[in-house]
This record gives sequence, C-alpha cells and structure tokens, in this order.
Amino acid sequence: MEFARNQAETPPGSTVPGSGCVASGSARPHLSLARILEMNLGFLGLQFSFGLQQGNMGPIYSYLGANEAQLPLLGLAGPITGLLVQPLIGALSDRTASRWGRRTPYFLVGAVLCALGLFIMPLSSSVLMAASLLWLLDAGNNITMEPYRAYVSDRLNPNQRQTGFLSQSAFTGLAQMLAFLTPSILVGLGMNQDWVDAHGIPYTVRVVFTLGAVLSLVTILWSVWRVPELPLTPQERAHIEAAPKGFGAALAEIADAIRTMPVAMRKLGLMSLFQWSAMSGYWLYVTYSIARTVYHTADAHSSAFHSAVLTNGEMAAFYNGISFVTAFAMVPLVRRIGPGPLHALCLLAGGLGMLALPHITDKALLFVPAVGVGLAWGSIMGNPYAILTNSIPPARTGVYMGIFNMMIVIPMLLFAVVMSELDLGFIKLGLGVYSHVLRGDPGNMLSLCGALLIAAALSVLWVREGRAHAVAQAQALA
Repeated sequence: MEFARNQAETPPGSTVPGSGCVASGSARPHLSLARILEMNLGFLGLQFSFGLQQGNMGPIYSYLGANEAQLPLLGLAGPITGLLVQPLIGALSDRTASRWGRRTPYFLVGAVLCALGLFIMPLSSSVLMAASLLWLLDAGNNITMEPYRAYVSDRLNPNQRQTGFLSQSAFTGLAQMLAFLTPSILVGLGMNQDWVDAHGIPYTVRVVFTLGAVLSLVTILWSVWRVPELPLTPQERAHIEAAPKGFGAALAEIADAIRTMPVAMRKLGLMSLFQWSAMSGYWLYVTYSIARTVYHTADAHSSAFHSAVLTNGEMAAFYNGISFVTAFAMVPLVRRIGPGPLHALCLLAGGLGMLALPHITDKALLFVPAVGVGLAWGSIMGNPYAILTNSIPPARTGVYMGIFNMMIVIPMLLFAVVMSELDLGFIKLGLGVYSHVLRGDPGNMLSLCGALLIAAALSVLWVREGRAHAVAQAQALA
C-alpha cells in the first residue's frame, strides 16, 4: 500500500522513494495531507531550534553577565545573517541544478551547522562565546529556512500551497511548544532547576539544546528522503544553465528582483515592519516582565528568575500549542475570507494579549492573553506567505522568499539599534530607548509591542491581494 501511494502521488519524471524508479514528465502531483506533512517535517526541527533561541538566549546572556539593555544588540546574529544569507541563498538555489535538486543541498548544509551551534551553545563560558555561537546557529537556520519556503512553492500545486504553508505554521507551533515545555518537563522528572554549571547556565538548558541538535538534523533528513524534490523540466534546466553563475550574478539577481518587486509584496513590507518589531521585543523581554510581575525579582541568578524562565516556557508552549491547532483550523477560513483579513484578526488578538500581560500578577492568568499571542503567531508563520506566493513569478520564488525575509530581519535590526545600548569601550552602539524612554521596564516594552502588533493588523488590511477573491483569481491564473 505504501508503494502504491508513493506511485500515485509522484509525478512522471520523479523518483519514488525506496523504489529506484524514474519516469518522465513534469506535472506537479496532488499530494495527500500525510505527504504534505512529511515534506514539512523538517520545519519541526528547524523551528525547535528557533524556539530554543527565543526562550533561552536572553537568559543565557544574563547568566553570563549581560544586562537587559544589551540584549537586542547581542541578538543581532539572527537579523544580520538573515539579511545577508537568505536572499543570497534564495538566488543561488533558484540557479542550482545539482543531482540532489535545487533546494536539498542547502537543507543539508544548514541542518549540519544548526546542529553544531545547538550542541555547543550551552557550553558557553562568556557572552562573547555565546554571541559567536549564535552567529553559527543562525547562519545554519537561515541557510535552511529560505529554500524550505521555496520548496513548498516548487513542490505543490497552487491550490495546495496554503495548506503547505499552514502545515509549516502548524509544525512551528508544535516544535516551539516542545522547545519551551521540555525544560519544565525535565524539572518535573526530577532535575533541579537551580542546578547550574560553573558559568551559571542550568543543566536543563544543556539537555534541551542537545535534543534540539538531534531533532533538527533528523527531521530534515527525513523530509528530504520521503518527499524528494521534483526533477527539473527541460525548460527549467535550460533556464538555469543559461543564467549567469556565481555570487556576483546572484547579487545582481537580488537587485533586479527588488526593482521589479510585485505590488502586493511591497505592501506587505509595512505590515512586516510593525509585526516583526513587536515579536522581537516580546521574545526578548517577556521573561523579564514575568520575573518582575509574578516572581518579584530582577536578579538573573536567583531561583525566582529560574522559575520565571520556566513559566515563560510553559506559557510559550501553550501559545504555540494554540498555533499548532489553529493553523489547520485556519484553512477553511482562509478560503472563505482570504489570508489577509484573517491575518489582521489574528494580529489584533495578539496585540491585545501583549497589552494585557504586564498587568497580570498571577501565573495562571498569564495563559489567557497567551491565547491571543498564539493566534497571532500561528497566522504570522502561514498567511503572509500564502499572499506572497500567489503574487510572485515561480521562476524567482527563491530570491523573492529571500527578499521577503529581509522584510523580517530589517525591522529586527532597527529594533535592536533603537532599543539597545552597548558600550564596547571604543564605541557605543544603539540609541538606548529601552533604558531612557521605557525606563528599563520590560512591562513597558510589552505594551509597546502590543501597540505595534495592532498597527500591523491595520496595515495588512491595505493589502487587497490577500482577500479571498484576489487569491482565487491569482490561483486561477497560475
């Protein structure tokens, strides 16, 4: 039965996993939901890694001696590697015609780098070492991320792409739920939350990062093996072979793609500015807000702060669970009202949740606004990409996915520079808004993030290409 299903879902010209059979032709198959889930399983490992970063990098820096005002600049590895790596990898993967496919070589290289970064990170002995390893880890994540987005567009028919991206969103929710919840599970199984190494990093962090290293590598290998890329058509191969090669050509391709960017993609830029600034601030400072309002501490080396980290993990696991469940529930709603209006509603719910969080002093009540954050996060990882892929030319999917990532990381860079301050002795970086305007209060930061998310909800309504009738027209023309 397994072999028959593989044959039914594999188009002519592709290899049936485990069969060694190759036929001819190029039509995209209609994949079952099970196959779509298998092709996106690598997102589970990839997003487990991102979840570990979101929940632990701020505390790791604090354990090693950094102060709260320095956190945004210390987290610049993600935005900068994303800005530099993803568009370049996108353009290169569009022009790759290896025996393993266009995207697969990048999946594998990125997975190995990610696994190395995760394994070594909890062994950090200084802020500098942790920051350096974060660059390695984020380089691996970004090398894998963009081709994975393009892979959905390559592999699925237009009418299945929304399901493909929302399944990635579901795996994002599941993976990050597991990443945030595992330390609390370890403590529940008997590990001491205050058992730390010589540098103040809890051993629960070491265990969960090691699990992440294994998961990131194994799940990507499984996806590549079970649902391989489709073979290039003669026309696609001829187009790739005729295109200029090398980094210079890739940079020229990026510049040309920016000049000719579709209107819908330009409109999404404003939404991304508000949306990703809000998420950056939330991820960095929610633990510190909980530590003050629920556990009444600002001391990163106290047992109360360790409890705040675990509580944030439990709350984040809950909202990622919400994301996992609602990602599938969004599929019929997307078809009815379109990804744009649905995304606006979800962002509004998230913004209201962030506004409420700094005023809650009871642990149990934290999970109420987390519902709104979960709705927003589940939508963020799926609906904007559903709008985007119906607006960009298929031959340039990789480069445009990379450029769209620039719209994610540039707001993060701006946020870091505006909010943070870092004195390196010979130079001072950042404007220090967190210290001087928000008075060093993480609750004020969460309030600002809530307002920014509501602004993102309003701006996405401007993107008319995300409404149901416009999406249907785009799919009919594809």
